[in-house]
Amino acid sequence: MPLIGVREAVLCLLLLLLTLYNYLYNTPKCARKSRNFLQLPDIDCSRTPPFLVLLVTSSHGQNKARMAIRQTWGKHRLVAGNRIVMYFLLGTTMNQNDQTGIIAESQKYRDIIQKDFIDTYYNLTLKTMMGIEWVHKFCHQSRFVMKTDSDMFVNIFYLTELLLRKKRSTGFFTGFLKTNELPIRNINSKWYVSKDEYPGSTYPPFCSGTGYVFSTDVASQVYNISESVPFIKLEDVFIGLCLAKLKIDLEELHSEQIFFSDRVEFSLCLFRKIVTCHYVQPYELLIYWDALERSMDEKCPDV
Repeated sequence: MPLIGVREAVLCLLLLLLTLYNYLYNTPKCARKSRNFLQLPDIDCSRTPPFLVLLVTSSHGQNKARMAIRQTWGKHRLVAGNRIVMYFLLGTTMNQNDQTGIIAESQKYRDIIQKDFIDTYYNLTLKTMMGIEWVHKFCHQSRFVMKTDSDMFVNIFYLTELLLRKKRSTGFFTGFLKTNELPIRNINSKWYVSKDEYPGSTYPPFCSGTGYVFSTDVASQVYNISESVPFIKLEDVFIGLCLAKLKIDLEELHSEQIFFSDRVEFSLCLFRKIVTCHYVQPYELLIYWDALERSMDEKCPDV
């Protein structure tokens, strides 16, 4: 009589494969730096250093959102004489057809940065660190970096104006500031964090991952220190932990609120004086941007 049945043997094999899969694709410390770039944009930052690099987290199924961004706030290469570049950050997928599509998209638009980790929500920290690594290694000549998401409206005109007005290009980090945020211990929450993952009672100050802007020297500092910071799957919190260790304080870019981490009802004059808002559908983005571009010369009340 066999010591183990066929069903038990299959289950053991599946468990072994799952363990190996998790090790290969979800080991944070390894993936943060050691994994290879699969797709890189075609740019030489040393020849023409950008004023602002836009890093947009995306996933394989968000091709409509990427196309809308390419036709709106991601299409502009010069704003007030300052060079702007925009790239999408992606991981990999087990679906070979999806990966083939991303390769073709990358070859066509030359605006995708990709590494070989599985593209899931809980690998968003890896995805963001991939973008920061790219800036550190390939585009440290730029002045500012913005990390944002693919369901965002970003007013690059107003953002550029405010950054130029700030006259700061080192040690700078801004966005929608979140202070005294508590870890969510409800295991059913999307943002659940166990005490093993983060034992503290409050998070250090951080900026909402929907959109934050920082000077390029901060990108290099975060990249260099990241391996010594305990990994946490919440990307914006992880960046906040890095900033706390670096003793870099968060700053406001304007006395009024200009970064919105939630949806904002469209108003032409309002959207001309904000930097971000969230939960914007691709078709809405096209409508909003067309309205903004058509109204550049119209007067609005000061904000």
